[in-house]
This record gives sequence, C-alpha cells and structure tokens, in this order.
Amino acid sequence: MFHVGGARSALFNWVMAKQSGGTLVLRIEDTDASRNSPEWTEGIIRALAWLGMDGGEYEGPYFQSANAGKHAEAAATLREQGRAYYCDCTRDAVIARTGDQHKGYDGFCRDRGLEAGPGRALRFRTPDEGQTIVVDLLRGKPAFENAVLEDFVIARADGSVTFLLANAVDDMSQGITHVVRGEEHLSNAPKQQLLWEALGGTPPVWAHVPVIVNEKRQKLSKRRDKVALEDYRAEGYLAEAMRNYLMLLGWAPSGDREIVPWEDMVAEFRIEDVNSSPAFFDVKKLRAINGDYIRALPAAKFVAECLPFLEQAPFEVDMVVFDRLAPLAQTRVALLSEIVDMIDFAFLDEPVADEQSWNKAMKEGAADILAATEEAYRDAPWETEELKTRLEAVGAERGLKLGKTQAPVRVATTGRTVGLPLFESLEILGRERTLARLAAARARLT
Repeated sequence: MFHVGGARSALFNWVMAKQSGGTLVLRIEDTDASRNSPEWTEGIIRALAWLGMDGGEYEGPYFQSANAGKHAEAAATLREQGRAYYCDCTRDAVIARTGDQHKGYDGFCRDRGLEAGPGRALRFRTPDEGQTIVVDLLRGKPAFENAVLEDFVIARADGSVTFLLANAVDDMSQGITHVVRGEEHLSNAPKQQLLWEALGGTPPVWAHVPVIVNEKRQKLSKRRDKVALEDYRAEGYLAEAMRNYLMLLGWAPSGDREIVPWEDMVAEFRIEDVNSSPAFFDVKKLRAINGDYIRALPAAKFVAECLPFLEQAPFEVDMVVFDRLAPLAQTRVALLSEIVDMIDFAFLDEPVADEQSWNKAMKEGAADILAATEEAYRDAPWETEELKTRLEAVGAERGLKLGKTQAPVRVATTGRTVGLPLFESLEILGRERTLARLAAARARLT
C-alpha cells in the first residue's frame, strides 16, 4: 500500500517539477519479485490520482523490470573496467574472518579474479581512499569516507541487479535531474553517486527529506501505525486536506498558516526550506484540517462526497431527507465516515441502542421529563423554534436548564448523547416518530 511518506515525497517532487517546468517521472521499481504485485502498482496509481496526480501530471508509469537489459549491460561494463568483481563469500564466512557480525564486507575477493558462476555475486569496487561528497539541498555536503564504504553487491548470483545499480541506470537513461526522497536513503546516495560516476554520468541533485514519526517519535511503521494513504481515504479524509497536511510535514508556508490553497503552496514551496528534523505525523491536526476542508465545501459537493459512505450504510437513505440533514452534519463531521452515525436516527425504525449514552442521560427524573415533553409536543407547531421553546418550558417547570432537560430527549429520539442539533433533527424526524420514541423510552424507564 502507498505509504504517506511516499505520498509526501511525491508531492514535493511534483511541486518542484511544476515550478521548474520539468517532468515528474513515475517509475515502479519492480525488480524484486517478492515485493512486487500488480494490485500494489494499481494502488499507487489510484493514490496519486486521488491526490491530484493523474496520468497527465507525470511521465510513466515506467517499470524497472523493462530495463533489465540495460542493467545487465551496465553490470558487465563495470566488470570489464575493473570497477566490479565476483565474490562467493557467504555472510557466515565474512563473520568468521572479521569476528564481528556487525562489520561489513572485508574485500576478501577483490583480487581473487573469480569468474561468474553459481553462488557468485558481483560487487562494486569502492575507492580505497578519499571521500564521496553528496551535495544535498537540505543537508549541505555530507562527506562519506570511501574507506568505510564496503564493496557493495550490484548483481546477485542469479544475475539480477540490485536496487542501487538499477536506480542509477534508470535515472541516467530517463534523464533524472533531481531526486527527492526520504532520508533513510541518504546512506545509499554515496554508493549511487559512485555508480553514476563510474558509468560516466553526472549525479542528480539530491534532497533527502526528514523521516515521518508518530507521537512517540518513532519512525512511522506499517507494522505499528496507520500509514497507507488509501486507509485515510477510506476513513473519509478529503484529498485536498491530505495534500495540504502532507505538504506541512517538514515545511511551513508564509504567514503561519495551516490551511493553504494549493496554488499558493506551488508558488511558495522551496525544497531548501524543508526542515531536516523528523516530521511528526499528528493525526489530530490532520483530522482538524480535514474538518475545516469539509466545512468549506459547497453544499452539493459535500453531499456528493458523502455518497460512497451512504451507499455502505446498513439502512436505506432517502436522499430528500438527507438533503435536509446534510447542512446540519457538514458543520459537525471531521471525517466523511462519521456521516452514517450522525444521520442514522432519521432512517432507522428505532434509534440505535447505545447503552453508554442511555446510562449517561437516563438519570432520576428522566421519565418525568420524557412524559412532559411528549405531552408538550403533542399539539405543538412542528417547527424548530417552537420545539425548543416548549422543551425549555418543561425544564423551567422543574428548575432545569435546557442542557439538562434535552439530554434524555436526545437519547430517546436519536440514541446518542452527541449528534446533530436536536430541534432541527426533531423537525426532520417528524411528530409521529418523535412521540413514539419518547413513549418507548419512557416505558423502558418505568
């Protein structure tokens, strides 16, 4: 599934391409068969389209596996130039020689002159001296001592190339000029840069953006955290809100703003201004931003966005009734998925049985309030203000404020202590159903 970190990197790349008149390239790196599946590729494409990056916004998708011939040619060229050599060392053999399971490869096969064969991988010969300096738009010029860069594998014993070589070859053949990715790849940059140079290319401009962490300041993990973009979409986050929030992970627009039009972000964003410190994925802030975006939707757009969730509801929704409820719900939901619980009272034969709400509202005196309300509402003009006025009168007769008086009425008619404005809801529910629910709740209490 498409990780929110990958989505953030894609957005940064997309904005930079827009600013420079360049082209965003979508490449599916599918050379590792164990981590490759068509449905995952389709999920990536769907997720990008949801964020606004449809097929017209990028070049591709290209599949790395289609470039296997060029990968093999590059591996052979490096071998012929003496920049790579075959190695038959197992991990256990390396540990036995070095005495340390944490140490990297010790260069044992560098000068053995092995030829290709079963169990023999191809390793890149890193320089013995000097430094590889990576020019990074966020991190300056981190230097890596070549002496501590182990001779890394560029082709496995079965002939398939590794991520490092495939990436370098594809970047060169596809004219990649800028690579913006997560900082977990920073340690790969010197190796890829050495490969670029060995193959006669000029390395791209690097920008390694900060990792995204959870509330415990741990790197977001798919094993522990909700990280799939499609999960957030399914929960009812708007694409515009998610895009806005992801852009704020490490970068801040002018004016201390959080809700920023996309056009302003494209105009203002500078990759050099991204903070290199870890970015906290604050779900509460994301939820709040989503609520702001929902409230800003035109009424018809809000109804349209709710439709997929209404279609999954365990009851049939009368859209004429829903159109009356929608303006009330739009100001109260932070996620579109909350809409079903907000409006179910109007479509179910009886309110949901929420025991926690019942126990909270149906205290001593609740039966009396329900009986008095039922009587007050029997001949009331069925309008919001009149329903409120009559319930206020019921409470005043008992020395109660409206909040205390309406609690048992709300639970009796909607099933919950929290929901849409009560009197507007009762007007939509109608006299007959309201009175029946008040009577049923009173009967349960007596």
